[in-house]
Amino acid sequence: MPSSSGRPDATPGAAPAAPALQSGRLSSAAPRAARLSSLDTLESEAIHIIREVVAEFEKPALLFSGGKDSVVMLHLATKAFWPGKVPFPVLHVDTGHNFPEVIDFRDRTVERLGLKLVVGSVQEFIDSGELAERSDGTRNPLQTVPLLDAIQRNKFDAVFGGGRRDEDKARAKERILSLRDEFGQWDPRNQRPELWNLYNGRHTVGQHVRAFPISNWTELDVWRYIERENIELPGLYYAHDREVFARDGMWRAVGEVSPPRDTEQVITKTVRYRTVGDMSCTGAVESSAATVRDVVIEVAASTITERGATRADDRISEAAMEDRKKDGYF
Repeated sequence: MPSSSGRPDATPGAAPAAPALQSGRLSSAAPRAARLSSLDTLESEAIHIIREVVAEFEKPALLFSGGKDSVVMLHLATKAFWPGKVPFPVLHVDTGHNFPEVIDFRDRTVERLGLKLVVGSVQEFIDSGELAERSDGTRNPLQTVPLLDAIQRNKFDAVFGGGRRDEDKARAKERILSLRDEFGQWDPRNQRPELWNLYNGRHTVGQHVRAFPISNWTELDVWRYIERENIELPGLYYAHDREVFARDGMWRAVGEVSPPRDTEQVITKTVRYRTVGDMSCTGAVESSAATVRDVVIEVAASTITERGATRADDRISEAAMEDRKKDGYF
């Protein structure tokens, strides 16, 4: 019998229709599953990738320079295995041109977390004659040989990096798990498909994989995450007074490895660094952003990537990054 409302009576003993199904559409009163924020989604993806790599590979390592992306990577690894310790060492290729503040931060972080630090030294390769100083004074492109040597010597079969697709065209081409051949080289034309969050870690003896858990993050995502997680960074990421000189459209720091030319005037400016490479190739930007919140606001308004704005080594040629990556660079 139909009810007074005109609808058939419910079957005896059956539960009443859920509000979400009434009238064929969701009711405003229907309970909704909590949605992850964009940062939570990125964090979850990164932690999943880190755990997958550790499960699939025998000897992973994490590239850790003390720069913001590698610091975020280490923070994610710490969360991935908490309350246990990070189950792999950190690897740094020391060019000898690093900012002293960053090396100090690197060492303090490694000691605080009880990590094993593996260092590949560009200076040692120069001293042995296996590498030669470049005419432009930068050592950043010289990192490839010490990196591949450290990977081979320590038999690392997976190396985590903090590369992001928004940084550079070459990095945008790279998969989250990126195969390197027996010579440590990368072939951008031979990329494996990554569908439905399935990552192919297959490799043969002598090959290794580079893993990029924050590949889908942007610079703004990184800074919002740093703010949310209250992550400590080297002080040069925030506004400070520094002696600088203008070169190639950037403010370069005065230092032993980055002396000004006779025609370059040294002045003191309030600057900060968006990315931390070598003193000999990394430029500062004029900024009054002294806190994480200030930096988030500044980055949100930026129209150029941090590498495009501040890295002289990426201006060597139109395909500078891709050429270095083909040879085995980060």
